[in-house]
Amino acid sequence: MADPSPYWLPRFLFQRGLGLIYVIAFLIAINQFRPLLGEHGLLPVPIFVKQVPFRATPSLFYLFPNDRAFAIAAWLGLALAVLAFTGISDRYTLWFSMLVWAALWAIYLSFVNVGQTFYGFGWESMLLEAGFLTIFLGSSHAAPRPILMWLLRWMEFRVMFGAGLIKLRGDPCWRNLTCLDYHYETQPMPNPLSWYFHWMPNWTHHGGVAFNHFVELIVPFAYFLPQPIATIAGGFTILFQLLLILSGNLSFLNWLTIVLAIPTLDGRILSAILPVQAPEVLTLPRAYELGTVALALLIGILSIQPAINMLSSRQLMNFSYNPLQLVNTYGAFGSVTKTRYEVVVEGTDDALPGAATKWREYEFKGKPTDPMQRPPQIAPYHLRLDWLMWFAAMGNYTEHPWFVNFTAKLLQGDRDVIGLLRSNPFPAGPPRYVRARLYEYHFTTPQERAQTKAWWKRTLVGPWFPEVSLDNAGFHKILEQEGWL
Repeated sequence: MADPSPYWLPRFLFQRGLGLIYVIAFLIAINQFRPLLGEHGLLPVPIFVKQVPFRATPSLFYLFPNDRAFAIAAWLGLALAVLAFTGISDRYTLWFSMLVWAALWAIYLSFVNVGQTFYGFGWESMLLEAGFLTIFLGSSHAAPRPILMWLLRWMEFRVMFGAGLIKLRGDPCWRNLTCLDYHYETQPMPNPLSWYFHWMPNWTHHGGVAFNHFVELIVPFAYFLPQPIATIAGGFTILFQLLLILSGNLSFLNWLTIVLAIPTLDGRILSAILPVQAPEVLTLPRAYELGTVALALLIGILSIQPAINMLSSRQLMNFSYNPLQLVNTYGAFGSVTKTRYEVVVEGTDDALPGAATKWREYEFKGKPTDPMQRPPQIAPYHLRLDWLMWFAAMGNYTEHPWFVNFTAKLLQGDRDVIGLLRSNPFPAGPPRYVRARLYEYHFTTPQERAQTKAWWKRTLVGPWFPEVSLDNAGFHKILEQEGWL
């Protein structure tokens, strides 16, 4: 007979949604892992696995740290993700479903654990933790185990409540309701609507911060209340994440948070909206039922440190307590930058740069460079290099050693790395010199936008990275010492 459980349809939608997130994640790996982390990437994995022990960051790539293995794993992950997204993996036996989801988790864990700073984002741990729990959710013919759906609610609670606490304990602008006065302009990667959000009336910004506190600090407790209260709480969470999606490019963070809100919803309410018929459910193997109990106990034990962290005045943000990325602590935007700085990378063909040298700028796919360029819509796709450039602008290049190798790749005309950019200003051959300068960026006012058609205005702050060439002995020595040559 069809399963009347209120959990079947939420499980069905959650698995489809998480499968889609995996599809996006592996597409990113296919397109970006080789130039960023491949054998000749900006932070090569072969060098990393020689320096860091396997037990610290377990990954299949300790066995095969080469570009062929990276490509095979990424394409295999994409194929499995398609099976999960389309539901093919859940149409057959319980064990086949578990095998597909386990393989997805193991492969993606292998990428994240050797991904270094390019995979050092909170949503990577979120995907891995959610992916691990999904291994045990069961196939379409298996009756849902309520405890697993509650474990997913517990994860969503930590994502939302952790984000709310880190804000209250962090930047004072969250307490005085002014953070959104800056956020839309200074966030990592604005989208086409960010300019419009920035110039909305101040009362909408202040009200938006208040709504943020309500959704992140109060609503999460309702995830554990009886229906329909839990469904209403999940609805608030989804609405909040959709507003964030409209206002900026935050990779697949918001989409994944929406997927994690689905287990809070009542399947009986969803069935009135979505005419998806549950198939005949089968009796679950005793071993599987015992396994889910053991999993719940494990998650309970591993939750102790994240729970203590949330209560601590020294709360950590986006931290994993174990190398398998299980039961992590989360948070976002504990501080909000008040001024936007951008590193603008330039090159020249001149044999010896001087005052009259004409420098050409490298345009990135997502981050601002040309003031006339409208901020693009990128999310849920993730431009890893562009995000790291945003972080780099907050400090010195010595804090971001990958940037040194990045300039070397530009001087070499490396096709894979240049493929990460919007365009190549030196199509006939690589430049002789590369440098970087720091600019302060602001959105144009509505009046300035009407007159100039520009989205940004910028002011030069000063040099950020010195002029270098491959003939520079000091620069060449650094590349050799790091193993990049």
